[in-house]
Amino acid sequence: MDLGLKGRTAIVCAASQGLGKASAMALAREGVELVIAARRRDILESAADEIAAATGNRPRPVIADVTTADGRGALLAACPAPDILVTNAGGPPPGDFRKFERDDWIKALDGNMLAPIALIKATLDGMIARRFGRIVNVTSHAVKAPVAMLALSNGARTGLTGFVAGLARSVAEHNVTVNNLLPGTFDTDRLKSNLAALAKNTSRGVAEVTEEIRTTNPTKRFGHPHEFGATCAFLCSAQAGYITGQNILIDGGAYPGTF
Repeated sequence: MDLGLKGRTAIVCAASQGLGKASAMALAREGVELVIAARRRDILESAADEIAAATGNRPRPVIADVTTADGRGALLAACPAPDILVTNAGGPPPGDFRKFERDDWIKALDGNMLAPIALIKATLDGMIARRFGRIVNVTSHAVKAPVAMLALSNGARTGLTGFVAGLARSVAEHNVTVNNLLPGTFDTDRLKSNLAALAKNTSRGVAEVTEEIRTTNPTKRFGHPHEFGATCAFLCSAQAGYITGQNILIDGGAYPGTF
């Protein structure tokens, strides 16, 4: 399927590894002109090289901390009028909420709620004027089914979800869509760190915890990042213009509810 994205421009945040890189890879395959952002130059440049080798389309890497005004400014200077915005950030650390201080909550909100909102604010009106825009926020399955040890993520990402629910309906008539992707257990470094934290908290081995989580998923496996990237690319496509305001769970069927 031709997604109708060749020549479009996109910003993809936290694209040096994991689900952000997979999303950038999928968009690059569709001929999108990409700007990718992350904090570490070495792994971001490596990601750009890997995407170029796989697709023939090298994204422009921008070293930026998008939780800061300067970081967002650098990113927007490199791509001031994106057709596509993929917001993404590493999740805050897991743990017992009793041990978190106010600064921990503020940092979580900055990374997983306020920074995405600031980027949306900076790019949305241009999308409306051009009558094409696709905004995809990478959140978490914990928005749908909260996990106790992910308290910081639960709170911050759910706040972003509520904001998007109102915004999406107000801009849909302009061919601008805003959706959230809720990943479950994908084979990423973030998953490995969460499994290590769970093992520590339950006084078990990492291998035991990993096998338990893997085998309790209906698919009996973890998700592959390229599966997530392909879904993100479709939501950004010309064909996805009638999908907006949705929280799309990609978890291998782990969530047991009907809705």
